[in-house]
Amino acid sequence: MNLKSLILTVLCVFAVNSSFAQANILNAKSPDEIGVKTDAQIALDNDKPLEYGYVDDRDILYSRIIWEKIVLDERVNFSLYYPIDTNNIGRDRRSLFDVLMTSVKNGDIEHIYDDSYFTSKRTLKDIEAALTLIDTTELGIEQINAGEELSPEYINRRDITAADIAEYHVKGIWYFDKRLGELRYRLLGIAPVSPDVNFIDTDESDLVPLFWVFFPDAREVLHKAKVFNGKNSAIPLSFDHLLNSRRFNGYIFREENVQGDRAVNEYISNNALMQLLESDRIKEKIRDFEQDMWSY
Repeated sequence: MNLKSLILTVLCVFAVNSSFAQANILNAKSPDEIGVKTDAQIALDNDKPLEYGYVDDRDILYSRIIWEKIVLDERVNFSLYYPIDTNNIGRDRRSLFDVLMTSVKNGDIEHIYDDSYFTSKRTLKDIEAALTLIDTTELGIEQINAGEELSPEYINRRDITAADIAEYHVKGIWYFDKRLGELRYRLLGIAPVSPDVNFIDTDESDLVPLFWVFFPDAREVLHKAKVFNGKNSAIPLSFDHLLNSRRFNGYIFREENVQGDRAVNEYISNNALMQLLESDRIKEKIRDFEQDMWSY
């Protein structure tokens, strides 16, 4: 019986792994057939994100909501940033920002929000001002002042692209499940952060979140979008898996607190080292709760 269970488990693993590989690449007779699954493959895959288990409020003994920054300059976070040039790469590989923007535009992600509390909804039209800068050159202004029609070559358009994304802000909750007896993490929201489009090519540009997405609402989209796996390109990860398993490096810049959830830089200013130490202090405080549960 144990041998049969082992064989069945191994076969299931190979079936799942094969579904992650670039579909039909070894059987394609033309480039157009690469990545195209047959109806039988689609029916057998049943490829959906792993469902969250139900957690009753009475089972939560302790919880703490935190906000983290994922800085894309760090090598461990490159999977969220690249590829930024999609002209010379397959259509199955996109950066996280491209996946989010494409899904918002085509309606796969129906709701986007103004802040991390998800109280004020926005539309794509609402955030166009934050994504695009349209400016008129001096020659264009002279043309307008002379009463002439503005020529298109005198209009500069600057769009926020994946290359401009500097970091991501994520909101999540650490909670101790007394039924399971362990500390767990649940991702609640994510926001791409870029320089202010009005000052994007200057030294005075500040980083601003473009919009917030409620993470459970975007899991289907993020599960279908795959991330390059540097260890084995035949088995890419999904963005949903990568983020849920916390395969990124982030540091805490805000936690829920009595001062209106004030950020770390609001009470420790102009000292990056002390801000990092405060981030580590908050992280250790959360982790110590689980350790203290088993101390006598």
